[in-house]
Amino acid sequence: MTPNSATSAAPSRRSFLASTAVAAAAVAGGVPLLSACGGSQEGRKEGTTSGKDAQKILPTFVASSVVAPDIPAKNGAPAGFTTAIATADLKTSVPKKLGSGGKLKVMSPFWGTPPKGDNPYYTAMNEAVGVDVTWQNQDGVTYDQKLGAVLASSDIPDVVVVPGWNLMGKIPSAINAKFADLGPYLSGDKVKDYPNLAAVPSEAWQRGIFGGQLRAIPFPAPYVTDIAPMYRRDIFKEKGYSVPTSPDEFLSWAKEATDAKSKVWACDDMKWTAFNVYGVFPGSDKALWWNLVDGKLVNRVETEEYLEALEWTRKLYAADVVHPDAVSGKAGGDARNRFTAGQSLVFNGNISAWWGSVSEQATQNSDFDMAAFDIFGPDGGDPALWAVQPANIFTFVSKKATEQQIKDFLALCNYCAAPYGTKEFMLTAYGVEGTDYEMKKGLPVKTTAGVNEVNGAYDYTGNPAPYTAYPDFPEVTKGMVEWMQRMGAFTKKTSFFGLTVTEPNRWANLADNFEQLEDDVVRGRKKISDVQQAVSDWKSKGGDGLRDWYKKLLDDTGSAN
Repeated sequence: MTPNSATSAAPSRRSFLASTAVAAAAVAGGVPLLSACGGSQEGRKEGTTSGKDAQKILPTFVASSVVAPDIPAKNGAPAGFTTAIATADLKTSVPKKLGSGGKLKVMSPFWGTPPKGDNPYYTAMNEAVGVDVTWQNQDGVTYDQKLGAVLASSDIPDVVVVPGWNLMGKIPSAINAKFADLGPYLSGDKVKDYPNLAAVPSEAWQRGIFGGQLRAIPFPAPYVTDIAPMYRRDIFKEKGYSVPTSPDEFLSWAKEATDAKSKVWACDDMKWTAFNVYGVFPGSDKALWWNLVDGKLVNRVETEEYLEALEWTRKLYAADVVHPDAVSGKAGGDARNRFTAGQSLVFNGNISAWWGSVSEQATQNSDFDMAAFDIFGPDGGDPALWAVQPANIFTFVSKKATEQQIKDFLALCNYCAAPYGTKEFMLTAYGVEGTDYEMKKGLPVKTTAGVNEVNGAYDYTGNPAPYTAYPDFPEVTKGMVEWMQRMGAFTKKTSFFGLTVTEPNRWANLADNFEQLEDDVVRGRKKISDVQQAVSDWKSKGGDGLRDWYKKLLDDTGSAN
């Protein structure tokens, strides 16, 4: 992400995961997040508190009125800010310093080379918040190993960041043993002492309940899918193509648009979009794989929709309309490069790629234009979409922390959760003016120091309600937000939406092979019958037992919907 824009619809204000394809794919939905978080391995109510019990725990929601967005949030999608706010017009959301001047050590993942601890950005943030924070940055690629070792020891930092994709093995149960209950400080109206935290949506807080207690500050995210089918609007216009509105139309168009001799293919791998088109339950969190249908819990892999999505994607590959690099498995980050090069005309990925591609091409190809087309249903009608989890990064404070340290931690989180358009946001997101960024044509543009230092730190200790803000390309902001809001109108929630669940260890790896099998099937290396056999094996090896476990969990706790 370049320095003059911000979003929290993507993984962070400054796309903190941009440097690691694996983690980015995990957030975007390409890698199943193997465990949500929760209580003991045999869990029951631990970590899955909902309904009446959750209402006693959750903070009171008080929407922020400090800055009005240009596009108000609705349908589970983010709010949109299309204009930059002049420095003189920035609002104040933290009128007085809440920190006591105390010290906190924070362990968090970092991708790249961490900045020096006494850099101007860290110094300015600590002074503004009133807390002396020391960052213990750890290599994000191997963070799960470091996290496991630290949580197994008696030497726990004051504050620890835990990404959802690292919540596996013994880490979830260690969370309940090692981290403090924030309920006495945040539940109900107590959160009003921290107005920016009070503006975090309730469904995000729901995800912060671990072991029956409110233990985590969540990183809020839209619950509408952010995996969008994006197309080259400029080439569609030039060629006279109409945007497809059904699976059959897409396949017919794809055959027409593909010209292998000219190195132009209709699309890249479209599996993620296929799952949305055919209404398959989300694959990004194992608890979301289950939904109550006519009184029975059904797993995504058991559904006809799952098979239909794979079959349609297989037809695209079989018709030779998919870019050959995707056929060979070179999906991931290269898909966007193939798209911007004009080698593929449609690709699916995190919708933040819309801004990323437009901003990148602005100086390279003035004719470049793209958009996201609406997801259609199997028959060309409205889609049946399913909500993803509304938070998947969590920050905890040690049980050994003093009351004052917990209050300092919350002061830090409240400051960092300041909304767009405030002085606090500008410092948190861009750093020190003149050092970390400069104003150019009314927009903040990071310096080299800012790119290196204002990155992957205070993002984790508080974020506002989901928003998208790309004032350098307001039409892109508008397009992204309105696409998510339209899709939000067709989005429903599965039975375990918003709940944090840890599956029993004996079944934790039961479905690990499905993603590879999916990729083999759509590329013609395996058959649909192989999926059906895998589902049968899954059921007999523990899938039916896991179903009973989830059903009891649902009976005991109720749904969060």
